[in-house]
Amino acid sequence: YKLLITLYARENKNNSNLVIYQKYLEFISYTNDIVRKYPKSETFCLVKEIKGSLYSGFRLLMYAIKKFSKQEKLKYLSELDINLALLKVYIRLSFKYKYISAQNYKTWSSLITDICNMVGGWINSCQKR
Repeated sequence: YKLLITLYARENKNNSNLVIYQKYLEFISYTNDIVRKYPKSETFCLVKEIKGSLYSGFRLLMYAIKKFSKQEKLKYLSELDINLALLKVYIRLSFKYKYISAQNYKTWSSLITDICNMVGGWINSCQKR
C-alpha cells in the first residue's frame, strides 16, 4: 500500500487529506491481517460486515477527498462517520466474542479513533464558512 500512498501524493497537491488517507490504508492493512485469524464460521457473518464497512468507508473517503463543494464533502464525510461507528461496534463484538486479543483490540481501537478524530475535524472545518 506504500506504492498507493506515493502515487496518491503525486496526484494530489493538497497534503492535508493525505494524512487521513495514509491512516485509512494502515487501518485497512491491519484489519485484513486481523480478520484472517477469525474462525471460519465468522467468514460470511462478522468478517463480511467488517470488510464491507471498511471498503465502503474507503470509497466514501475517496469521494470526500475528490469533491470540491463543501456540501458534497459533508455528505460523504457524514456517511463515512456512520461507517466508522459501525466498525467500532464490530470491533467491540470481536473482542467480546474473543476473536481478538486485548492488545489487538487496543491497537485496532486506537487506529479507528485516530481516523474518527480526523473525520470529525474535517467535518467541523467544512461546516465553518
